[in-house]
Amino acid sequence: MKIGILNAQVPFVSGGAEALATALRAAFLQRGYDTDVITIPFKWYPPSHLLQCMLMSRLVDVTEVNGTRIDRVISLKFPAYFIAHPKNVCWLLHQHRQAYDLYGTPYSDLWQTPDARTIAAEIRRWDNYYLAKTAAIFTISQNVSRRLQKYNGLSSIPLYPPLTDNDFYSGTFERYVFCPGRIDSIKRQHLMIEALGAIPEPLKAVFSGQTDSAYAENLRIRIEQLGLSRRVEILGYVSDDQKRTLYANCLAVYYGVRDEDYGYVTLEAFSAGKPVITHTDSGGPLEFVIDGENGYVTEPVPALLAE
Repeated sequence: MKIGILNAQVPFVSGGAEALATALRAAFLQRGYDTDVITIPFKWYPPSHLLQCMLMSRLVDVTEVNGTRIDRVISLKFPAYFIAHPKNVCWLLHQHRQAYDLYGTPYSDLWQTPDARTIAAEIRRWDNYYLAKTAAIFTISQNVSRRLQKYNGLSSIPLYPPLTDNDFYSGTFERYVFCPGRIDSIKRQHLMIEALGAIPEPLKAVFSGQTDSAYAENLRIRIEQLGLSRRVEILGYVSDDQKRTLYANCLAVYYGVRDEDYGYVTLEAFSAGKPVITHTDSGGPLEFVIDGENGYVTEPVPALLAE
């Protein structure tokens, strides 16, 4: 039996979706299924290019390759789930959220273009039609399922993906909060920086993840303004071994995302025996973090976070 895992990727950018696709392929291969990841390139700008990506996806033929039938495909996210196959099971990581819950917010540039409403409406129309035609829809969290029901009226079954790395361990509890993940405005690392200014020394914050953004640069400027240079480390990319060590020895893990789809960070922290600090509007992490038991849940306000 041949299985194709359908994914969309911004070239040279790798994250949770790519890790999940790779792990899913490995799991199928281990069980004797001939499986491969089929990836299409994705570019979201200018917004009009989204429609081209959607059409390109729909025109891709994955029913057979080299004269051999592909028996089933598993599509993961926009716009890969538009690829035509009679047995397409969608395990939805996320839709193009800039046309949905992020539309009209600072986290989306789609709504700022002249033809924004037309593009967003077309994305929703395609989602409504083609997702409904799939053989089944699973999602990676209750949060993603709720969005799909709210905006598209489609039912789905949450199916949590497991950690792809099982080598986390618990070490000591040193005086730093670990803040893993890409430094980006929707991840809201600035809340931790502002809170740290109200917390007495010697508590530190250690950030890891991609830093090539205007938001990251503004974060560095704010750190200087608050006089926190000695108490904040921005490491950028770290190896898997370094990441495990940072998890193992931190006091707690901060995950201040806004309405996250799922978030491996929560599972990684728990696997290292560390509590997670998150917010009331953080989405996916709230399906695992219980305030006062395995972490802390606060309003996304620096003063409350500092407490």
